[in-house]
This record gives sequence, structure tokens and C-alpha cells, in this order.
Amino acid sequence: MFNSGKIQYCRIFSENQHSRYSFGLPKIIMEWKNWRRKRNAPIVYLLVCLALFLAQPVIADTVKAAKTDEKLEAAPEKEKKDSPWLITPLLSSDPKISTAAGVLAGYVKQFDEKSPASLIGIAGTYSTTNSWYLGAFAKTHLKEDKHRLNAAIVTGEIKNDYSDFLGSGLNVQTTDALDLYALRYAYGIYGRWYLGPQFISTNYAITGDNVLSGQVLQHIGLTGFRSNAVGLYTQYDSRDNQYSPSTGQVFEAHNFAYRESLGGQVSFDALTADYQYYHPIKDHVLAAHVRGRWADGAPNSGYSSVDLRGYTRRQYLAPHMTMAEADFRYSLYKKWGLAAFAGVAYLYGFDEEEGSNELFPGGGVGVFYRLNDEGMVVRGDIAFGKDGNWGFYLTFGHGFEK
Repeated sequence: MFNSGKIQYCRIFSENQHSRYSFGLPKIIMEWKNWRRKRNAPIVYLLVCLALFLAQPVIADTVKAAKTDEKLEAAPEKEKKDSPWLITPLLSSDPKISTAAGVLAGYVKQFDEKSPASLIGIAGTYSTTNSWYLGAFAKTHLKEDKHRLNAAIVTGEIKNDYSDFLGSGLNVQTTDALDLYALRYAYGIYGRWYLGPQFISTNYAITGDNVLSGQVLQHIGLTGFRSNAVGLYTQYDSRDNQYSPSTGQVFEAHNFAYRESLGGQVSFDALTADYQYYHPIKDHVLAAHVRGRWADGAPNSGYSSVDLRGYTRRQYLAPHMTMAEADFRYSLYKKWGLAAFAGVAYLYGFDEEEGSNELFPGGGVGVFYRLNDEGMVVRGDIAFGKDGNWGFYLTFGHGFEK
């Protein structure tokens, strides 16, 4: 068999030697390449595996980065948190102390998720008549708003220039020196009701800046006094926000029993009641406010005063005061808003020989700016009353929020 194959091969070679080399050589080269490819396949495979192994951390980091980018793109942007520090300007101008300017600085802290934000700070102003005051205060909500603690310390000296003092037609210049300490604690007793004690200590002195003013003050018994008082405080509060409510209501009533036995110079009683109601109108708010103060056995320095924007505090006095006002707050653009307000106060309780009861209407317009998410605002108002009374106020907070 071997011989026959050899003979056959020789025949082919001898018959067509050119075809042997022209056809057979490319085929041999192809076969050699196939053999080399098969021989190198395991080496190539190992090199690929090694490359993938070395590249695995890079691939993993790339995939992780891609997923992270996708999450960042899908997640909504978080709003920047408001700073807990609060600084606002204070400005007022009225016929009593001319123009006064100052600042309020505070720290805002929410002690737990269910409690409203608390505010602790200081405030002070100085006027063109050399009047000034400086105070520290705290309004706190603790333990899911179960405990409410308010405190204040105030000292100051106010120089007044009354053009029609107590309706007498006389021009009177006085200096009021005041030191005040106040503390109030309220505990949530049931639902939205709070109850607790309060204490106040004042050293209030009124002096005339000239002989005539001193004689007028002595004649009417308006000389001030040192006093200490304790009382009971109760409140119902359903407001949706402590600083800029848009719905709900709040009612509070409290008394102060001023007693010589507590270290004061006089003994008398004062009762105060206050009610506020808030009604939303789309993005705007209509607020109503009613307040009354009644004094029993009080000296003239302990009388009630007109508690209405546009009037100089303690220029008009009476044993009792009741007032009502409405305040419409229009949301204008983002954090800005406009306000319009009007009200009337009523002084009464005089004996026939002491004086007559009197109404005091007033009203005005304002603009406000929301400072933070807690609803704290700075507000500017211009208000007008009767008999040429007026006032401009740049204050922290709306007109009558507690």
C-alpha cells in the first residue's frame, strides 16, 4: 500500500510540477497558520482573562460612578437650610420719642420635631431724643410643645414729649425709667389648652423734665412705682404657625396681682384677655384681633393705655381698655407681602370727675418679608390715628402675634 501511494505521488509530481508548487505552497502556509493559531489559543485565552482580572476594579468603579451619577440626577435638589441665626433691623418714628433705630439678634432652635421653633435673643434701640432700651428674651417650646416657657429682661429710659398730655392740652416732657423682669410657664393640660403661673417685677419711675411737667405729674398722681406681681395664665392655641399663622385661633387670659406683701409699693389687680382668629383666603390671610385690659384699684401709673398702632403708648390712659382690629395680609411675590389694617380702641372706667370715656380709631398699611421657613417676618407699617397721631414701625413679627 505504501508503494502504491508513493507511485501515485510521483505521478502527480512528474505530470505537473508547476501545479504542485503553485497550488500546494499556499495550502501549506494556510495549514501552518491554522496550526499556530490552535497552538497559541490557550495563551491568548490566558492573556484575555488576565486583562479582565486586572481591569475588574476599574470596571467596578466606573459602573458604581455611573449609578451614583444616575441617582444624583434622579434625586431632587435639596434646599439649603436657613441659618439658625437671625438679625433684623428695628426702626420707629412717632411724636413721642421721635425716631429710634436698633437691631434684634436671635437664635432659632427647634428642640424636637413636634415642637414649633423657639427663639432666644436680644434687642435694643436708641432714639434721636436720647431714649433707649435694651432687652433679652426667650420664647421656647419644649417636649413636643408640652411645655412653653417665656422670659424677658428689659431696661431703658424713655424721654417723652407730649403735645396734649392725657387730653389736658398741656405740653409735658417726661422721662420714664424702667427695669422689668418677667417669667411665664405654661403646661399643656388637655388638647390645645395650656395653664401655668407667671411673675413680673417692675421698677417704673416717671419724672418731669421741667417744673411744669413735674407739677402736672404730681397733680394727677402719675409718678410710677415699684411693683411685684404673680398671676395665673391660660391659653387655647390651634394656630398652624406661631409666627405667621394662616389658620386657627388663639385665646389667652391672665391676671397680675400686684401686692405690697411681695415687695412692691402698691397693691392692685389687672386682668387681660386676648383673642386672635386667622382665616385663609387662597394664599392670603385675614386676621382679627380683640383685646381687653381691666384694672381694679390701680394708681394712674397702672392704668390701661391705647393698644393700637398709630398712637403713642401711655399718652392716653384709663382704668379699662378694649380694642378690636383686623389685619389683611396679601402674599405678593415669593417672600414679600403687603398688609392693610384698621381698628378702634375704647378707654373707659372713669368716675365722672376723673374724665370721660373715649374712642380712638386708627389704621394703616404695611409691607412684610418672610425671613425663614418658620414664618418669622420683618414688617414695616405706617399708621394714623385721630388728632394728628401717627407712627412708623419697622418691627420683628406681625402686629399682634404673641
